[in-house]
Amino acid sequence: MSENQAIGAINIRYSDLAEKSCCLSCGGAINHANPAEGEHCADLGSGRGVDVIKIAQAVGDSGKVFGIDISDGMLDKARKNAAKFEVGNVEFIQSELENLPFKEGQLNLIISNCTINHASNKGLVWKEINRSLKKGGRFIVSDIFSLQEVPEEFRKDPEAVAECWAGSVTRETYLQQLKEAGFSEVEILEESDPYDKGKIQCVSWTIRAYKA
Repeated sequence: MSENQAIGAINIRYSDLAEKSCCLSCGGAINHANPAEGEHCADLGSGRGVDVIKIAQAVGDSGKVFGIDISDGMLDKARKNAAKFEVGNVEFIQSELENLPFKEGQLNLIISNCTINHASNKGLVWKEINRSLKKGGRFIVSDIFSLQEVPEEFRKDPEAVAECWAGSVTRETYLQQLKEAGFSEVEILEESDPYDKGKIQCVSWTIRAYKA
């Protein structure tokens, strides 16, 4: 599976879901975000832009919120939602997570809901998150990890990855990637019981860490 194949499958799936009312998230990172007035924030995998708009209202005119997504349909829907609610301190950008469009130390807060598991190079995503945060800035991420290694046949299947399970890694690998990116003290805010997902068992969790 090439990176372009994975991105293409994700784009197709989530563009199709953009106009539907289904819930797409495995967690509620925003519930732990506590954005403050004047902060600069980003939502990775911002979807329809709902959380971006909520954060934008909290940070006020002196702050700004960026929505990052790869899906054409989701970005279009998010921009329409921002216009509908007359929210001006937002910007929606199409970007891969491995190459975030931020200057070093630009952001106070990064959130993400069930998106990083889609990335082909998760270690690089976490390094990009660390680079983009100010010192003392934090991330709150809801995501999944797997209880066993994903079988190779599914890990290389773009559609299985787009379905939010075949790109997952084990808990041990996840924590090691965080450590290598510079996040040594990670708080687990929420953690589910294991559940069946595709051909494996997964756990959903919400984690937080601060940039040293």
